[in-house]
Parts: sequence; structure tokens; C-alpha cells
Amino acid sequence: MEDNTSVKIMYEDLREQASAQFKEDELLMLDKAFELANEKHKEQKRSSGEPYIIHPVSVAKIVLDYGMDCASVVAALLHDTVEDTDLTLEELDEIFGEEITHLVDGLTKLGKVPLDIKDKEEQQAENVRKMLLAMSQDIRIIIVKLADRLHNIRTLNFVAPQKRRDKALETLEIYAPIAHRLGIRAMKEELEDRAISYLDPIGYKEIEDNLSSQGRSYKEFLETIKKQIHDRVAEVVPDVTIEGRIKSVHGIYRKMYMQNKEFNEIYDVYAVRIIVDNTIQCYDCLGIIHDMFTPIPGRFKDYISTPKPNMYQSLHTTVIGRAAIPFEVQIRTWDMHKTAEFGIAAHWKYKLGLNGTAKFEERLAWIRQLLDAQKEADDVKDIVRTIKSDLVPEEVFVFTPKGDVINLPMGATVIDFAYAIHSAIGAKMVGAKVNGKIVPIDYQVKTGEIVEVLTSSQPGKGPSRDWLSIVKTSGAKTKIRSWFKKERREENIAEGRLQLEREIRRNKLHFTDEEMATIITKLKERQHCNTEEDFFAAIGYGGIPISRLLPYIREEYHRLASQKQPEPIKVVEETKPVKRAKGEGVIVEGIDNCLIKLSRCCAPIPGDEIIGFITRGHGVSIHKRDCPNVPQVIENAPEPYRWVDASWSAGTETKEFNATIAVLCEPSAFIMADIANVLAEMRIMINAVNTRGEKGGRGTVFITVTVRSTDSLNVLISRLKNVQGVIDITRRTN
Repeated sequence: MEDNTSVKIMYEDLREQASAQFKEDELLMLDKAFELANEKHKEQKRSSGEPYIIHPVSVAKIVLDYGMDCASVVAALLHDTVEDTDLTLEELDEIFGEEITHLVDGLTKLGKVPLDIKDKEEQQAENVRKMLLAMSQDIRIIIVKLADRLHNIRTLNFVAPQKRRDKALETLEIYAPIAHRLGIRAMKEELEDRAISYLDPIGYKEIEDNLSSQGRSYKEFLETIKKQIHDRVAEVVPDVTIEGRIKSVHGIYRKMYMQNKEFNEIYDVYAVRIIVDNTIQCYDCLGIIHDMFTPIPGRFKDYISTPKPNMYQSLHTTVIGRAAIPFEVQIRTWDMHKTAEFGIAAHWKYKLGLNGTAKFEERLAWIRQLLDAQKEADDVKDIVRTIKSDLVPEEVFVFTPKGDVINLPMGATVIDFAYAIHSAIGAKMVGAKVNGKIVPIDYQVKTGEIVEVLTSSQPGKGPSRDWLSIVKTSGAKTKIRSWFKKERREENIAEGRLQLEREIRRNKLHFTDEEMATIITKLKERQHCNTEEDFFAAIGYGGIPISRLLPYIREEYHRLASQKQPEPIKVVEETKPVKRAKGEGVIVEGIDNCLIKLSRCCAPIPGDEIIGFITRGHGVSIHKRDCPNVPQVIENAPEPYRWVDASWSAGTETKEFNATIAVLCEPSAFIMADIANVLAEMRIMINAVNTRGEKGGRGTVFITVTVRSTDSLNVLISRLKNVQGVIDITRRTN
């Protein structure tokens, strides 16, 4: 009874707030939605034990707080009814009409994952793909979804620890960046802060303690600074508004734990915001601030003349006062402030009249760019990597020689810049100038620089495969891969077919033609390839690793085998003896007994696709198929007859092989100990360790270990990537 009472009180508060901005007929629709949701969810409970209806009412309250329209609030109340109850879309359409049904349908689809997708990262990729599609159709869907995630993370302490961490990580990597791109600052900061509190509670508490221990002095300092600024600025701008705030916990966390800064080294813990009526007054205030305080060089950013992609505009400067305490000053107009606080939601909250205008469309252009990049991606998981890499808050703004502004993520190179202008310019690029000077191809651009791309007019000029390891943006990587796919499509298709057939034979899996055709069709759909040729081409190029396909193929093999009726085993005698040479756990086809050795140039191990080379007087040398010393097309080799098929023999799991990995690390006193701990936990023997210094204080650790297959090596690499301070890991060849 108490639960019902509290729910009704919650809804009455919601309705009272809504009555200030909704018409009477809209309020009646809101009542109808609440009654329906309350009825459908009446038997359901949340993990906390509370009635489930508390969740949709809370989500509706968040959506209303951000000033969204009545349809959005109604959709928030009903967002789980179709997915979690017996209510159908048809019934919903009859009661509320097309608009509400469209929004609820979009939200329902976001929660559904295809049953045949079991990989967590692939599930996440599918969800992100659907979110982008939903955003492109109606931006209100994602705003309600963000509100849904915000309330869920507010109550995340009631779920199991592992699920709690998974949800928090997903929030930090996916939802918070999307909120950032939509310009919804308050939501972004709360999502980040709450996610960090679950992912690193010790670090979070450390920052909270630092802030609370100096809470009083913080407030006193801000009040003093605000009064000083107001007294001076009011002489020029009488109606000025001055606000003060302390940086979010996540903002401090990023700088302390990801940039290795001490708490007292963070210059923008304090922030003062000056809000005026027009742009001219913004620059007038900037002059006054720089006259009152000492500006810190390199800390001024003009986002008014160069807005962020989410249309955020403001002047930012960091200064030091007489107390020797640095603080940030943000200067903006009221219109800029509305956009900064509510982002895309300001369109509804303040009736900005942006719908259908170029400005509103510009705010959503990044969604279309991501969708276009996703269409060309080889891997469904690339879309998640794009979100994680391209939607980060840190951005640089670079100019073309004509003065056009190109925004890129921090760490982007001149190659990323070239592809951001046009894929054709990127493909023909041979070099670049920054501020008139020639720079290396891996040069990372900085805000304010003028970049000129040097291109070649030579026919057939294209990108280098090495660029894939240099570029920062997913868009550039996708365009580079796309170029190679188009240029060598036929070769890739043939190679893809061959690779798949070889791997199936190597794993001793047997399918009929019909079974194989069905499996390829399903794999093609799972990898989002339009045709079989696209699928095989992606394998041949390397866009779809064979290792990703094998688990499904094995699963299908065992499923089909269990369905077949047992038949008498037929022993078929070979009419001709098959010539085979064995050694080092390798079988070489077509050769009698001879010496077999593993090549040192690529150091193959079980699980690698291999090929043999008949040497003169030294037996057969075994190479990885992708070894630089192995021709891509054997038929075009000078002596193709010396290359022979080879495969790993049964029982290699009992043998041990050496493999070398290169671990790129941030400077850290504990990195070697952490790496050694992982190796010790996995009981992996270390044969050799070497180090090499890199640019920027980074270092590379070369570790030679003893493993039994690529599977065990991949597990090791995966574990090491989770070590704090590890940037990247690659398998090394001699």
C-alpha cells in the first residue's frame, strides 16, 4: 500500500511540473500513459525490490527536466511496456497514435539483441548501431534512452557486482560520449561521475575527500573571485551574470589518473562563468579578465569563432590571481549558455526554432558521418571503436590553407586531416606542410595549425598499409581499408575462399555443399556483408579474421553431427600412398621424410596459417602465410614449385614454442612488475626481455615467452592489455 502511495506522489509531482509547459489535452495523454504503464507493470519489481513503475516515472521526470515535449515524456512512461509486458505496438497505436508508437518502437528495438549473437562486444556493437539509426530517424529516442541509462546508473548499486561494472564501463565509453556530442553537459557529467564511482571507488573517494576537505576554502575563494569580477565587469556590462563551480569528479579523475597529474597540478578545478547578452560583450569581458589576472599561456580557447561539433560556444581562458591559485573563466551569451547546458534538448526547452534549419542539421551531421563510416566497416565492432575513439571530449581544431576549420580527436595525424577533407585527397597524399614547414607523415596536429596536404598526380597512387597503424580516426582507417578492398577485390575474394577452406580442413570439419552454403549465408549476415563475394573479400583482405568465424563454424558442425543418424563407419583405403614429411609438429604435403624447421623470420606457432619452402640442402622451412618473405600470390613467385602446403599435426598442444611480443607502455615505475605478475599468474615462462625507449617518454618491452598455440598467446595479450599503463601490444617477428 505504501509503495502505491509513493508512486502516486511521484506521478503527482511529475504532473504538476508538466502542467507549467503542457496543454490540457497533453496532460490528459500523460495521465492515460501513466495509468496504462502502472497497470502493465503492477506485478513487476526492480532489483531494489521497489515497484517497477518507479523506473519509467523517474525516466519521464528526467526527460521533463530537460524540457522535452509531451510525446517524449509519454514515451518515457511507456518505454518498457512493449518489451516487458503483453502490450503490443498495434494496441499502443490505437490508444496514443503514430508519433508515440514510433518513439516507443524505437526505444524497444534498442533493448533487443539478436539471439544468435553471443559475443558481448558484438552485442554492444549491435546496440550502438541501432542507437545511431534511431538518432538519425528521431533524436528524441536517444534523449529518452540517455534518461533511461541515467536513472539505471543512479540505482546501479542494487545489481550484481560484475553487471554493475559492465554497465558502468558501457556508460562511460558509449552513453557519456553521446551525451557530450548532443551537448547535454549536466547529463554527461553525472553519467561520468557515477560510472567512475563504480569502476574505481577508491580513486573516486580520494578525489571526493580532496574536494570536501577544502570545501569551505573552495566556496570562499569562488565567492571572492566572483565579487571581484562582477565589480569590474558591471562597469561595462551592467546586466552581467557571474556563476562559479568546481570541476566534476570525472574531469579531475581523467587528469589525475590518465595524465599522471597531482591534484594541485590541475588548473581548472575552479571555474567562473560570465554570461552576457551579446558576442561583443564576451570579448570585452575577456579583455577585462586578462587585465585583472595573469593569463596562463596556451590555455586560451575561442569556441565562439570556432564552435565544437555539438555547437558549443564559449571563450575559455585560465588565469592566476593574487592568491596564486589558477582558475578557468568561461565567457558566453545567454543563447550560448542554453545550448551548453541542454545541448540538442534546448531546441524543445527554449523553443529555439532550429528545426529544419541548417544549424539544427549541422548538430546532427556527426550521426550521419558515423553511419556512413559504419557502412564501409569490415567489422561490426568497428562502430564501437569509433564511438570510443572519435567521440572523446578532447578535440583539436585545424585550419585548411583556405581558412576552413576541420575538427579532429586529440592525437590525430596529418593523414587523418587529409581523409577528413576527402577520401580522394587522403588516397593521393604523399606528404604535408604544417604552418608552411614539411612534417613527417605521422605528425600529430594541434589546435590553430594550418595544414596543407601534398598530393601526387601519378595514376594509381594510393595509401600505404602502414597508415592503418598511424591514423587515429576510425573514418580514416575505414577509407584506407575501403581503398584496398576496391583495388584488389578479385584477389581478395579468391584468397578469402582459400583461407576459409584451409581452416575448415585444418580443424578436420566436414560439411556437405548444402551445409556449407547455409553456414556461409549465416556468417555473411552476422558480419553484415551484402553478398558472399563481399564476405570472402573481407576475409581475404583481413577485415574479418578467421579466428572470429571458427567458434560459430565449430558450433554448427557439432549441432549438425548431433542431428545426423549414426551410420556404420566406413574405412576407405587410399589407392596411392600419400607422401608426407613430419617434424616440429608440422606436416608437409607431397614430400617424403626430410628435415623440417620453423623459420626465424616470422616464428610461426600452432594456430598460425603456415606454408613450407623447400630450401637447397636444409630441408623445408616453415613460414607464417602472412610472413613478409612469403609471396602474396604463390603463382607469381620466381620459383613457385618450391612453395608447398603445410599444416600443424595433431598433438602440437603438448609441444612448446617461442613467441615474442612488443608491449608499448606509458612511463611507469611499476609496469614491469605488473607485466611479470600477469605472466606468473598464467604460468607462462619468460625466455628473454628487452626494452627500448620511444618518443614522449614511452617505452617498448620485448618479451619472448613459451606458449603452445596462438590461442594461449592471444589470451596472454588480452590479459596484458588490461594492465594499467599498457598502450598497445603487437606480436613481433625478426
